[in-house]
Amino acid sequence: MSDDGAGSGSGRVRVLVVEDDPVAADAHTLYVDRVPGFTTVAKAHTAAEARRALDRVAVDLILLDLHLPDGHGLALARSLRAAGHRADVIAVTSARDLAVVREGVSLGVVQYVLKPFTFATLRDRLVRYAEYRTSSGEAAGQDEVDRALANLRSPAPAALPKGLSGPTLERVTRTLREAAPAGVTAAVAAEVVGISRITARRYLEHLVDSGRAGRSPQYGQVGRPELVYSWK
Repeated sequence: MSDDGAGSGSGRVRVLVVEDDPVAADAHTLYVDRVPGFTTVAKAHTAAEARRALDRVAVDLILLDLHLPDGHGLALARSLRAAGHRADVIAVTSARDLAVVREGVSLGVVQYVLKPFTFATLRDRLVRYAEYRTSSGEAAGQDEVDRALANLRSPAPAALPKGLSGPTLERVTRTLREAAPAGVTAAVAAEVVGISRITARRYLEHLVDSGRAGRSPQYGQVGRPELVYSWK
């Protein structure tokens, strides 16, 4: 973790990571520091720690977990705005309540990242946020305003590994979601989607690697246990 003012001299975006889980906080810090142009200047596990950190160091961006032991993340964001803190916020949450999303927009939440997420997902959001921050001067017209906001609001889909296609991934994803919470094996997914078992496993493993699915061994049968994939 960088010390006070690490980002100011180099022009890097100074980030405060707020996450109640120490392991996740360390992971998020490593993710942030791997993205060129960003540096973690403080880390907090509670809303109270976050407020103290903001009084101690200069922060441009808060990576904010919404479920903290001493209050909701949006309540923290609201109190920070009232106190005059101007740092932008990227919310990190497992909640999918769109009412919360709408409330966050009014409090300076510029992006939402759903847990669990991969480094690639966060990197995409940070890179787009950096592009948004560099927009300056007077817009020539509506198109230029729209492009500046599009950098922030419309993240590009992550490139698929070689050999995987978007339409097939959508069918595998739909199969997995419809099977929740029980999950499916590669053989079942292959039969439903109409692809080979090996191909189905590649798509399922991609969903696991991207944090959208989990896997666990299924015991009770003769021979090796079979992996069951479930939607997160």
